[in-house]
Amino acid sequence: MKSLITAFFVLLASGAGASAHDYTVGSLHIVHPWARATPKGASVGGGYMTITNNGTAPDRLIGGSSPIADRFEVHEMSTDDKGVMRMRMLKDGLEIKPGQTVELKPGGLHIMLVDLKQPMNEKDRVKGTLIFEKAGTVEVEYAVVAVGASRGGRAVPAGAPAMGGHNH
Repeated sequence: MKSLITAFFVLLASGAGASAHDYTVGSLHIVHPWARATPKGASVGGGYMTITNNGTAPDRLIGGSSPIADRFEVHEMSTDDKGVMRMRMLKDGLEIKPGQTVELKPGGLHIMLVDLKQPMNEKDRVKGTLIFEKAGTVEVEYAVVAVGASRGGRAVPAGAPAMGGHNH
């Protein structure tokens, strides 16, 4: 038992889980918003997180903002039958059904911060606002990780698409 207690305190002291941060608005639970650092001169950046709807009615991420960008857009990436990746803005926002967990991640659903006013540097915390159709507004902070990182801190596999310095 003593070794179990010691292991617990070592785990706490090591900071495991310290980078995780989450938010609740209405019936929605938002876990660990994060972003990749942007290369010098990039005009866009990606935002990622996991959203769970613990309620009985659907809700929808319809917008947001960040003081470091002129525009906030919700995007979806998909691959067509010819293997070509396409990105499109979800004009009606992103629906989160009751009981559903939606992961915003590189190469899939994500937030685009467009016309950046400043770069996002690794280890920064970037303030933002998410707007949901029913739950309302919630202030969040994106933890900025290395360029090319995936899932809030792990490297992207070779050949995976990067969301850094592209323009559209």
